[in-house]
Amino acid sequence: MMQGSSMVKVRSPRWQKTRSLRLLEDGVTVWCETCKSFRRTKAQQTFSVTEVECVREGCQSEALRRLAGSVPEAQCFTVVFRGKRKSLDLRCPTEEEAQGWVRGIRTIKDKVSNMSQKEKLDQYPSNRDGKMSYEEVKRLLQMINIDLNEQYARTLFKKCDRSADGRLDPTEIEEFCRELMRRPELDAVFHHYSSNGCVLTTAELRDFLGDQGEDASLAHAQKLISTYELNEWAQKHQYMTLNGFAIYMLSQENDVFNKDHSVVCQDMTQPLTHYFISSSHNTYLTKDQVTSASSTEPYIRALNQGCRCVELDCWDGDKGEPVIYHGHTLTSKVLFKEVIETISQYAFKASPYPLILSLENHCSVEQQSVMARHLRTILGRRLLTKPVNDQQLKHLPSPEDLKGRILIKGKKETSQLHKVDSFTNTVPGTEVRLVGGTRGVSSKLSPELSDLVVYCRSVNFRGFDHVSAKSPSEMSSFSENDALKHIKESGKIFVRHNSRQLSRIYPSGQRLQSSNYNPQDMWNAGCQMVALNFQTPGEQMDLNQGRFLANGRCGYILKPSFLCRLDSNFNPENTGGGPGHIPAQLTIRVISAQQLPKVNTEKPNAIVDPQVWVEIHGVGIDNARNKTHRVDNNGFNPRWDCTLSFQLQVPELALVRFVVEDHDHTSKNDFVGQFTLPFTSLRTGYRHVHLLREDGSNLSPATLFIHIKVTRKGTTLRTLSKLIS
Repeated sequence: MMQGSSMVKVRSPRWQKTRSLRLLEDGVTVWCETCKSFRRTKAQQTFSVTEVECVREGCQSEALRRLAGSVPEAQCFTVVFRGKRKSLDLRCPTEEEAQGWVRGIRTIKDKVSNMSQKEKLDQYPSNRDGKMSYEEVKRLLQMINIDLNEQYARTLFKKCDRSADGRLDPTEIEEFCRELMRRPELDAVFHHYSSNGCVLTTAELRDFLGDQGEDASLAHAQKLISTYELNEWAQKHQYMTLNGFAIYMLSQENDVFNKDHSVVCQDMTQPLTHYFISSSHNTYLTKDQVTSASSTEPYIRALNQGCRCVELDCWDGDKGEPVIYHGHTLTSKVLFKEVIETISQYAFKASPYPLILSLENHCSVEQQSVMARHLRTILGRRLLTKPVNDQQLKHLPSPEDLKGRILIKGKKETSQLHKVDSFTNTVPGTEVRLVGGTRGVSSKLSPELSDLVVYCRSVNFRGFDHVSAKSPSEMSSFSENDALKHIKESGKIFVRHNSRQLSRIYPSGQRLQSSNYNPQDMWNAGCQMVALNFQTPGEQMDLNQGRFLANGRCGYILKPSFLCRLDSNFNPENTGGGPGHIPAQLTIRVISAQQLPKVNTEKPNAIVDPQVWVEIHGVGIDNARNKTHRVDNNGFNPRWDCTLSFQLQVPELALVRFVVEDHDHTSKNDFVGQFTLPFTSLRTGYRHVHLLREDGSNLSPATLFIHIKVTRKGTTLRTLSKLIS
């Protein structure tokens, strides 16, 4: 990789340009060069391996798929970036070269992500005189997860470069870092715990950790100093400087989200009905449901986000091959076979737990048989074709039981015998003629496809009567309007129904622009598969991302116990004093923000006027929102010091959403960034909120600095978490 390779960048079959790629000496930056002959100059572009979300082998992107068959697939790969940066589709001269780059990028990415801050610094190359250019300092800071505001950082670099040679010596580098990360509000916290105002001793750092609700041992304090302190003298004497404290406070160690919840930490052995399951609607669509493209790409994105139930609208296609698209509209079509091949590759990249394929089947019997053949041959042993055991089904198996398996949700053929209408000699409700008195009703289902439906048999909802008599494998789908009606009229019964049966909720057919409904209402009633249009960003998808942030983002979240009992008395419309009623007070002091971008491109010289909303999304009585005042003309380091308080009655169902807006006097405020997480995943103390863009990608380096306190009649959040776990 350091020797470099000549490749072809692909955008379409007609747009293919030669590029030279080479890994730079820092071991993480890839340099990409193109020779533009008409300018007779060379344009350079770089990207850091830390910016890469994943590398896809073969012709997996839309552009490379169009080349499939005309070029060896093993010579192609796609580099997918985080955020809005476009993917890079590349074709190498040989298979070996392509494999070398794929393995190399993945290896570097994994190595960097597992390195400590000190290891990153130790391996970073420097010149003999110890000096660094701006680009070298920038890459160094990015290595330790400190992003820069380009304009401010360049100005500060010049200020610190006293020799004016474009490079900083070690003393100047330390000054640059100190000035870059200067935060008066952090200084105040630091000086509160520092006896001399210059450093924190291990004992003083331990005291701070105790107030934060962290591991308050000397050993832990010493570990943090060795990890985050850059000053060699301070590190040697077990001190933490203000610089090291700032780096520590901005690290994931102090994220508002409980890092213990970033791995699978919930009981995964309960029945499927006891979990919220991340679910997508119209997964194949890139935008609206009238004219947009159908593609395999949305499946990749949804699966990489931990989605565990994707939808496939299947219709008869040409040459006997079924296709997927939004029927009777102008949306384009994608082959069913291509979608299943994509699902096969990405099904368990983000989560090992069962994936459900929700089939909306509009195909003829003949093409249903083709669907069944593709499912069996492409998915192989991962496709569930029979029950996991021979015991009588009393409840659905668990995510653990079904780990690594793919389930089909759809109609299942039944061979019921019907009595003869003695007068017409037909089965009532059909025109099916009978011979000899009785016969089975003919079906429009392919037996081969029907046989693949094991635990997710789609049936029409016929009321809440005799819930205990229904097979646990029967499940119904509800439109958002029907679901809301059941919640309002029979909320308690709907909760009991969802303790034993799976329910899938889908958006109203009137949502032509693929907008979304509020998923929180459905989760309050224990509905498991609350399907949203993943391709449509906004508040609803923010809530979905927040709901499934915990438990390692595996797509399964264990429902509160009061939503799992068949005799539950929880009523989502009337929660006062009932099950799940654990009142808590949440107090959030919004202190400051850092490096907020200006999002209104129509006014390039304008500066953001930020204000912050804090929202609670939960049962009706808990829903609330409050805001800070606005700060005029300051997106770099606005300061609020504004305290907001909320009373929660059912904290286990609550989500907390932080939203930053750019205030506008004449029109609607512009969205800047947000972050949503479960109330039970909040961490108390001084925390940073790392904001996300509208599409859910990282808005680094934009952050909020806050202080959180949670009490329940004198009970701390840690005790509260134990009570509700």
